[in-house]
Amino acid sequence: MKRQHIFLKAPRMTALFLILLLARPVFADEFGALVAKANTAYTAGMYANAADLYKKVAESGLQSSDLYYNLGNAYFKLNDYPNAILWYERAKRLDPGNESVNFNLAVTNNKITDRIDVVPEMFYKRWYLAVLDMFSSDSWAWFTIFSFFLAAASAALYIISGTILMKKIAFWTGSVMLLVTLVIGQWSLVSYLQFKNQHEAIIFTPTVTVKSSPDPKSVDLFVLHEGTKVSLTDQIGTWYEIRIANGSVGWLPAENLEKI
Repeated sequence: MKRQHIFLKAPRMTALFLILLLARPVFADEFGALVAKANTAYTAGMYANAADLYKKVAESGLQSSDLYYNLGNAYFKLNDYPNAILWYERAKRLDPGNESVNFNLAVTNNKITDRIDVVPEMFYKRWYLAVLDMFSSDSWAWFTIFSFFLAAASAALYIISGTILMKKIAFWTGSVMLLVTLVIGQWSLVSYLQFKNQHEAIIFTPTVTVKSSPDPKSVDLFVLHEGTKVSLTDQIGTWYEIRIANGSVGWLPAENLEKI
């Protein structure tokens, strides 16, 4: 199916069903029934009902990029763009390289009011982040374990090999895999820290004025609209210091935000 028709696709639940199969039987049955009902509702065009059912599964504590993606699609169909962006962003955090999630997120961001220019970054940083975002932190961790296993296997082959040729092959293979392990391990650590320390939120108030300090009487700085993503850099009481993509900073009450 062509990309421009992505929102007409049936709910994508392959990975989610695998997660449900690994869950405890009672919960797997309960979640499976809710997901099946949500899929049926979505296919029938009952998007509000589908969103409610998907959200029940999400609020149970189950984390799944496919589940969040389906929630985003349901909210998009309802023209609820702030919620659609919120759930697409949550799906992206779990699966940053997912093409469908990124495409739908870009489409939805074009539906909101604010158009914020991103502060340009050095080309090498863009490349580095692009590689980092190809996979989740869990995937990078598994790649690290696998490459370390290959390095250890090469070391074992070097020790037990009885020929010079095999020892050379094992030595160079092991050296390369050890280097790969160190590089991927560093990416895995950075990806994990980025995931844990990334504090972002979506604006859910139609129009909100960003203040110069955590005080409703402070100076007005700029205005944001619903659906805009902000970074959370500090908190004082019920106020958050936020930063937007162009580098502008200010304060907002927590009631205007929903954390990703």
